[in-house]
Amino acid sequence: MVENQTEKSSQTIIPFYRDERILKIFAQVISTVIIIGILIWAVINFFKAADARNMNLTFGFLKEAAGFPISNPPIDYEPGMSYGRAFQVGLVNTLLISGTGIVAATIIGTLVALARLSSNWLLSRIAFVFIEFHRNIPLLVLLFIWYFVVFGFVPPVKESLQWPGPIFINKRGVYLTWPRLTETGNIFVILAVIGLLVSIAVFTILRNRRKIIGKDTFYIPISLGLLIVFFIGGWLFSGGTPFQMDIPSLEGFNFQGGLRLTPEFAGMFLSLSLYTAAFIAEVVRGGIQAVDKGQIEAARAIGLSPLQVLSLVIIPQALRIIIPPMISQYLNLTKNSSLALAIGFQEVFAVGKITINQAGRAIPVFALIMVTYLSLSLLTSFILNIYNRRIQFVLR
Repeated sequence: MVENQTEKSSQTIIPFYRDERILKIFAQVISTVIIIGILIWAVINFFKAADARNMNLTFGFLKEAAGFPISNPPIDYEPGMSYGRAFQVGLVNTLLISGTGIVAATIIGTLVALARLSSNWLLSRIAFVFIEFHRNIPLLVLLFIWYFVVFGFVPPVKESLQWPGPIFINKRGVYLTWPRLTETGNIFVILAVIGLLVSIAVFTILRNRRKIIGKDTFYIPISLGLLIVFFIGGWLFSGGTPFQMDIPSLEGFNFQGGLRLTPEFAGMFLSLSLYTAAFIAEVVRGGIQAVDKGQIEAARAIGLSPLQVLSLVIIPQALRIIIPPMISQYLNLTKNSSLALAIGFQEVFAVGKITINQAGRAIPVFALIMVTYLSLSLLTSFILNIYNRRIQFVLR
């Protein structure tokens, strides 16, 4: 009997060349070897072609003098500085337009989404027109409308438009009243940053403790109170004047003081923010409408106000749906900033194009541009994915 079982078990053993697991592993190894081989072959041929054409693929040119000006650089720059410094200026410009654009597009898009869902017919129609207008016009066309049409009709410096603030608008840009740090302002900034970090730490610790002990730890008022105490302390230690408002004023042929936004920056900022806000509005609207209506009705039944229903019930649940597509919109905004080249705003791509024309190093420059945009996109995606994982439901 034992011999018969042994014979049957030996007959059921699958040969290795028919074993599905072994075949899958073998196929993966073969495909990996082929892909790596193709990449090695492509790289070797690329370097051979570059040597045959005497193409220099090093980055030593970044230390050479750039020799071209950059209008209104956000950091210290002169034409006699290196290509590397010019590239840094372009990178800062890209970060500025992308960062401010993401913040503005998120705020505007959220407000437009709420207006689109409003029971007020007129407000809902206005939001609908805004969304459809910006979604169905190419960004480059929208950029030209803002830069060449809107800013083309603003008055000259002597006849500047004045808005509350005060804000002055003319052909040379937008001049804003802006706070400037005084000599003791650094004390206020340091204490404010410390207070923010301490408040975040206390908020996190007390909120987690509430989950453990099951009792209210008052983490919101305590963290806000600490933040206010640090702000007041910074204000007092700085002598009560940590900053002063710098108001632009007309002196001679131009405005002096305040914060100046060039027509190129303002046109790019407005077109990029409004264009992306239209897509974000639809993402937010879809996320809010995906929340179970039973949740909303239950919140109203226990006496929550419309604002409480929105902030405590709808938004926390909608964020789980909103964040993933929102990441894509932020990445698109960052990459679309390269269109600033069309109106002369010198960000990374524009500086890279000038560098290629002058230094003749197309491949290293394009490699730098690609790595820059790839790094910015991966960093944005990494941060938002961490937040996305934190707000997802935990399955037990």
